[in-house]
Amino acid sequence: MNKTLVILAAGIGSRYGVGIKQLEAVDDHGHLIIDYSIHDAIDAGFDRIVFIIRHDIEGDFRERIGERIETVCEPLGVKVSYAFQEKNMFVESVPIGRYKPWGTGHAILCAADQIMSPFAVINADDYYGKHGFLKAAEFLSDSPEQYALIGYVMKNTLSDHGGVTRGICSLKDGKLSGIAETKNIVKVGSGAEADGKVLDVEALVSMNFWCYPIAFLDVLDAGFPEFIANIKDPLKDEYLLPTIADGMLKTGTEFSVLPTDDNWFGVTYQEDKPVVVENFRKLIAAGVYKEDLYSDL
Repeated sequence: MNKTLVILAAGIGSRYGVGIKQLEAVDDHGHLIIDYSIHDAIDAGFDRIVFIIRHDIEGDFRERIGERIETVCEPLGVKVSYAFQEKNMFVESVPIGRYKPWGTGHAILCAADQIMSPFAVINADDYYGKHGFLKAAEFLSDSPEQYALIGYVMKNTLSDHGGVTRGICSLKDGKLSGIAETKNIVKVGSGAEADGKVLDVEALVSMNFWCYPIAFLDVLDAGFPEFIANIKDPLKDEYLLPTIADGMLKTGTEFSVLPTDDNWFGVTYQEDKPVVVENFRKLIAAGVYKEDLYSDL
């Protein structure tokens, strides 16, 4: 069964102003966070990589990651392609003052012509761990017409440097029953809270790692015009994967939740960068990855 990994990279750089910090190395060999995700995806059996980027970062992206990944993937029989997300795609006109595209659901829609098999979706600047990719690959092979979310334990996803937003999952009989988007989650001792409310740090959260059948592209295609017709804030509203999933749940679509105990980490704040570098150093020292990352594929 062919399996595609779609990497959401159109938003990289947007939180940092000048420069693209997510394209900085996180180990002594010049690898980026995205390298580790691609390594783990190929190791798990994915055979196509689709990068979703913007035209204005294409040069930097190809130089720092794209061309190198193409060189790695070609002898392994893994195809690499690019799709572009721009704010004027799939809309008749762009509202004056709208500076960013229309969100993660819109991004997948922009890449639809590059997706030819059941697929998983991840963020470019997040580290997800090996087990998530193994579970995603197995699910896409065994249940190619079904939907799933890789669920991370909240305590394994928090930052030491400030509040984060997480989609806290509700489950019923092992299936997703809802996602509560919760902002400003901060560590408090061995626990966590959001705006003074104590949270269950063992709860599963969404880190935007989804598994989809090809049919999901039709769902996006049908839903986006409805989203545009009903937007309340034309400058900020986004067509987002968790919101789309919530709507699908309400109409009876089932999403399996595939839990993983892997630690998630990423550069939410610039202060997170040294921690990320140290985490990769420990993973390499423990033998989880080779110094020459792709040499074991």
